Amino acid sequence: MYRKTMKKKFSDAKDRVASAAKKPIALVSKPFKKKTETSGRITTDTLAEHRERVLAGGRRFKYPLQYARHRLVFNTIIIAIAVLVSLVALVGWQLYKADNTSDFMYRVTRIVPLPVASVDGQPVRYSDYLMRLRSSVHYLEEKEQVSLRTPDGLARLDQVKRQEMNNVIADAYAVKLADEKGITVPDSELQLFLKQQRTSLSGEMSEATYNTVILDYYAWSPAEYEHAMYSKLLRQKVSYAVDDQATEAINSALSQTKNGNANLQAIAEALNKASANTAVFANSGLVPKDNQDGGLTAAAVKLDKNAISGIITPSTGDGYYLVKLVDSGDSVVSYDYIHIPLQAFEKLLVDLKADDKINEYIKVPSLPGE
Repeated sequence: MYRKTMKKKFSDAKDRVASAAKKPIALVSKPFKKKTETSGRITTDTLAEHRERVLAGGRRFKYPLQYARHRLVFNTIIIAIAVLVSLVALVGWQLYKADNTSDFMYRVTRIVPLPVASVDGQPVRYSDYLMRLRSSVHYLEEKEQVSLRTPDGLARLDQVKRQEMNNVIADAYAVKLADEKGITVPDSELQLFLKQQRTSLSGEMSEATYNTVILDYYAWSPAEYEHAMYSKLLRQKVSYAVDDQATEAINSALSQTKNGNANLQAIAEALNKASANTAVFANSGLVPKDNQDGGLTAAAVKLDKNAISGIITPSTGDGYYLVKLVDSGDSVVSYDYIHIPLQAFEKLLVDLKADDKINEYIKVPSLPGE
């Protein structure tokens, strides 16, 4: 009896286990509490809170980009400054230490007004020095066939460097004095001078042909040639304006000729007795009537025999002249002349150098006697 009862219970339990195994297991999870959602309506009371929430969301994207942009700009400025400083140092070394006269460095000095010297506070442009020096070097190599690699050639180069440095210093000082005295060279006067330069015995040369000749001989463009001639005319005007002694001497000589004294040699000797080296007397000898000497022969041709001209200021700009016709033939002419050289401007430069008011920023050899 007992056995039957236990056997039945065991069989029932077995059936329940089998039945439970066939049923799927239900996953039981704890219920989540539903979050209380804030109303999405914007009212007067929630406007400030809503605005702050929107701005706060945007700041996450703004500030990182803003900081990166500021750093990028800062780094760019630092790099640009470093490159600029390096470039300036390189250009300075090439010009003031290495004595680089290449076409590239010449173009740099034309863009950037760097000084090669100063005279009485007036800067002397490096581009003017290189323009003249490169022209002289071109003439030596191409026209005189001078090799600048030989000792003689290097000596000629040193001489040219000093001459051109002296020229540009004088031109710069002339600019300073011209500004102080109100002296100018009008464009019409410059163009007339250029036209006279193009005029030869066979007539006026075309501007294009003349520019080709200038380029071949001096390696100057038309603009560079005009600049050089402008500087020449301005220095001439200043030299005449500052030389009161020469002006007084030529006026004295002219006054004596008008009073009947036709002996130019005696007049010159009297001027030199009053002040040494004031006047020079000479005879031209027989020269062609179309002789190119700055206008002296042209003035003599227009005179009667033994007549004396008025004051002549030749295109060479080297002083004042009086001319007396001595003889004239079909194609030749001979004349006496008094020359009153201009000396005051050069003396001013000598005094400035003695007073250490001329400063050169590159090493240029001195000429003998300087």
